[in-house]
Amino acid sequence: MDTSWIRGVIPPIVTPVDEEECVEEKSLRGVVEHVLAGGVHGILSMGSNGEFYGLDHEQQERAVRITVDQTAGRVPVYMGIGAISTKECVLLARRAEALGVQAITILPPMFLTPTEEELYRHFRTIAEATSLPVLLYNNPDRVGSNISVNLLERLAGIPNLAGVKDSSGDMTLTAEYLRRTRGSSFRVMAGRDVMILSSLVYGAVGCVASTANIVPSLVVEIYDRYMAGDLEGALEAQFRLAPLRMAFNLASFPVVTKEAMNLIGVPVGASILPNTAATELNRSKLRAILKEMGALREESPALQPPSYGVEEGTVR
Repeated sequence: MDTSWIRGVIPPIVTPVDEEECVEEKSLRGVVEHVLAGGVHGILSMGSNGEFYGLDHEQQERAVRITVDQTAGRVPVYMGIGAISTKECVLLARRAEALGVQAITILPPMFLTPTEEELYRHFRTIAEATSLPVLLYNNPDRVGSNISVNLLERLAGIPNLAGVKDSSGDMTLTAEYLRRTRGSSFRVMAGRDVMILSSLVYGAVGCVASTANIVPSLVVEIYDRYMAGDLEGALEAQFRLAPLRMAFNLASFPVVTKEAMNLIGVPVGASILPNTAATELNRSKLRAILKEMGALREESPALQPPSYGVEEGTVR
């Protein structure tokens, strides 16, 4: 299986929702166009920033379908799977294939504390249920379990288990993922936005970066400059990005991503309850960071999303 196209900057896009917490089509199309204009190399729908946990299967599928339609083959579309049971993950993997995405990402089961053998069987069963490339999503802070190096090395032998996004924030772990799979086609991607460059230096092929929702061109600059051999320029871009990522603690995860996008004039609405919004004080801090980065347009058009030539309700 050729997975060389799994690379570069992949934003886990936010999911705009209306007052009923259903997918808002025009705004979602606007998000897709915003990140594509920034030069990203792929789009992840239903990642953690996409608030998959707050949407039922019908709304998840609607978000993916709209994303695939608006992307129109310009870059690969990935679908995130974050269910607990193996059976539900298999169902979602098969639905992803029917929706026309190019790959899926899978979180370890939340709430549970599975053994390594249970995790191996879980991931293997899902991978064997689809012909799509599968990326693991290691995020121990959120799900409570870590994909160890030994487990990852074992999983890397499954033919369509193509890689991993590591959001652990542990550079030693990322480096070991890379060392232990070196020489294979297995792809490792950075999942912490402040560690994009360091991961690339060790051999990662790209990143899944939440800040690429907001400033996609800056995140792409880190990747492009590194790939061009401009390490100094890549480091400067990484440092310019850092204050925005460090500001993500100004509200409950993943509220700040939506707050920042609304501030820069890409309307995405509110977060899904129980998350609400940043305080006015913290929003002002975020605004100052965006202004310092040059991301904040002083005269933002407000806040009606453009139609992009497609009427709302076109995709069901």
